[in-house]
Parts: sequence; structure tokens; C-alpha cells
Amino acid sequence: MTQHEEHPGELVVVTGMTGAGRSTAAKELEDLGYYVVDNMPPSLLRDVVRLVDESRGVGQPIAVVVDVRSGSFFESVQANLAQGATGRHATLVFLEATDDVLVRRQEAARRPHPLQGAGRLLDGLHREREVLADLRSDADLVIDTTTLNVHQLTDRIAEAFGTPDTVRLKVTVTSFGFKYGIPVDADFVADMRFLPNPYWVPELRLSTGRDREVVDFVLAQPGAAEFLDGYVPVLEGVAAGYLREGKRFMTVAIGCTGGKHRSVAMSEEIARRLSLAGYETRASHRDLGRE
Repeated sequence: MTQHEEHPGELVVVTGMTGAGRSTAAKELEDLGYYVVDNMPPSLLRDVVRLVDESRGVGQPIAVVVDVRSGSFFESVQANLAQGATGRHATLVFLEATDDVLVRRQEAARRPHPLQGAGRLLDGLHREREVLADLRSDADLVIDTTTLNVHQLTDRIAEAFGTPDTVRLKVTVTSFGFKYGIPVDADFVADMRFLPNPYWVPELRLSTGRDREVVDFVLAQPGAAEFLDGYVPVLEGVAAGYLREGKRFMTVAIGCTGGKHRSVAMSEEIARRLSLAGYETRASHRDLGRE
């Protein structure tokens, strides 16, 4: 086997100027499924790869973020990558921006530069450029974030390292009972208590919204089809906007009184329609079985 066949997982090393967007890049890589290690001493690179290989498998992609605080360790980054010491296909990403933009960002964050010492913020930036000069020249991908906002930077990272699966929006449609509280992680909440409650139909009381007879009853009620025909396109429009803004996850909560009949049936139908529209969707039922 070749080294790449033994280690199909990617290794991305992110570095660059303070304030250029390393944290944003790391967060996006994490959303794309990478195992992210921030502020790692580069001398530990091979150890991290070995531990991830052993615990998560060689296919797990890894991203490590190193910054100027690593100091003399940078030579270790270059040596490891040049020698292929990790056995993985490695990409070195360097983020930079102009001095004036970096100064504004650091001042807005109210943080001193790690190399500033007793001098000015600009002095720290100049020292940092000197320390990172060799790494920048070796970088496989240089991203100038001077004119990029957060969403544009995440788009660049997703374009470079995402796959058709990782850049798709993942939608969770969860049913719940209002009597147990609204899910705290919900992006959208809809109330199904405008529909007749199957609980009061004796032959349906013990069934749930997953059973065909309850589904047929709920979907046949006045207003159910109209709600679905109006609400699902709204969710599709929002989902498209989420993707444009770099969001990869959306949670839709569908509630009824106890989370057993109406919300379950409607959640399953909404999830089915979103799946047909091309979104990676799953239905979950928080309170099913609680009563």
C-alpha cells in the first residue's frame, strides 16, 4: 500500500496572521467533519495523527491550528510536512490580511498581539510576519481575508475542503409535547394543536403518530394539507439561506400537547417532503413514549 492508501484521511494545517480568521476556519472545518486540534505545538503533530488513527480510524480527517505562540516549533511543522511524516495527504493553509485590517480586528477584539510586548500592536504584527515568512512561502493555499467577511471565509474553506455530503444542509425535524417544554435548540417551532387530537378517538388513543391509522387521521383533518403546503416551502427557502450564510444544520420543532400523535405524524411528513426536495433530513421524536 502507498502512504495515501494507508491513511485516506486528510490532514489540514491551518496557520497565519493573528486576526486573519484561524478560528473561523477551524470552526468550519469542524462542521465539515474534521477532528480539530487548536493551538497545538507542531512537534506533537505525528502523535496527534497517531492517536486519531487509533481512536477514530485512518479515514477521520484532521485539522490542526498552529499560531505564532508556537514560536520555534514552526520548523517542526515544515519538517513533518516536507517528509510526509504523518503518512497523510497534508495541506498547509495560510490566512493573511493587510496590516490595517488586522489592527482594526485586534482592536475590536480588545486583545493584545502575542508578540507585541511593550510595543505597539503594529510592531507585533511585523514580528509575526517575519516569524511566519517561511511557512507562508511553503503554503499550499493562501487565503487573503482582507475583504472577506465570516461567511465568505467559511465558503472558501468549504469550497476547498468540503465534499458533496459535508456541505449539504442537515435538517432535523423533531416532534415534542408542549407540556414538557419547547426544545431549546429549535430554530423553528410550529404548533399542531390547531388539529383535532387523536387522543380523544378511542381506537387511536393507544397508537402513535407513527402508526398508519393515526397518520391518515391527522393528514385528513381540515387545515393539515394547507399547513404542509405552506410551511414546507418556507423551510426550503430558509434552508437555502442557511447554506448561503454558511450554516450546515437546521432544527425544526413540531409540537402538540403530549408529543405522541399530531406532532409525530406531521414531523414525519415534513421530513419526508424535505427529503424529497433534496435535503438530508431525519425525523426524531423527543417525547414519544413519555405517556
